[in-house]
Amino acid sequence: MKRALVISGGGSKGAFAGGVAQYLMQERGFDYQLFVGTSTGSLLISHLALNNPEKIKKVYTSVRQEDIFSHRPFVVKKGKFGEKQIGIDHFKVLRNFWRGSKTFGESYNLRTLISNTLTEKEFEKLQASSKDVVVTVSNLSLNQVEYKSVNDFSYSDFCDWIWISCNYIPFMSLVKKDGCEYADGGFGSMVPIEEAINRGATIVDVIILETEMTYYNRMHSRNPFSLLTNMHAFMLDRVEKQNIRIGKFVAGHHKAVINFYYTPTVLTTNSLIFDNKQMTQWWDSGYLYAKSQNEETSEIHPQDS
Repeated sequence: MKRALVISGGGSKGAFAGGVAQYLMQERGFDYQLFVGTSTGSLLISHLALNNPEKIKKVYTSVRQEDIFSHRPFVVKKGKFGEKQIGIDHFKVLRNFWRGSKTFGESYNLRTLISNTLTEKEFEKLQASSKDVVVTVSNLSLNQVEYKSVNDFSYSDFCDWIWISCNYIPFMSLVKKDGCEYADGGFGSMVPIEEAINRGATIVDVIILETEMTYYNRMHSRNPFSLLTNMHAFMLDRVEKQNIRIGKFVAGHHKAVINFYYTPTVLTTNSLIFDNKQMTQWWDSGYLYAKSQNEETSEIHPQDS
């Protein structure tokens, strides 16, 4: 029996996933042999595989916009109902284009944060362990999704793949690596359940950073950036639902068990906004939500869910 943890993309909402994973590992004692993540999930899984959720919790609950963006292309504003919105930082966007960038903003600070958080010694410990840590990236040049295992790369390359998995273009960096252009893994595989089962998982715990049902209408687009984020959110929602359907289908054929953990409420409609106070609350609520779910339910087969 091989147990896997899959964490979807979701930007700042990854804090909720961290809380869920911490409960499952520390309180339920689940021993995962395989960790598969997309985008923010890719940031979490190396530290979870090292059984060190407290370390990555400190990062998620203290991170600022400046820790992610080397050139942030937007400003955060409050709407008339108190909600947070993003508006274009025209000067920074124009400066980025003048510098020859293909994107509105750059996220090189995130690459630095990744290597400062996951040390080379920890990387070597992962490679020496029986755990497999796999991150999802989108190869735009070859029009395909790729999965990068910690066991197949050097420390620097694997940190690059984690970073690439999180690069939500056109707001973050478009990365050229191995002769191809790469971006956020969520553009192709938002919830990589199928990959976990293809790698031999028989029980898969899946953390999805959206509600199971749609409970809201998005605010009308107020500027080109909010239109882009709404458009991206719509497309990624379609990708996510397709990933789940395919995952259930593959699980049925392999007689695998899937346990789903959705967010019980809408956390945010803009996961590019990193608010450490809010993310601290999300981590704690994720922990409590996983506890309540495990008190009420047991493992079920996907065809029954």
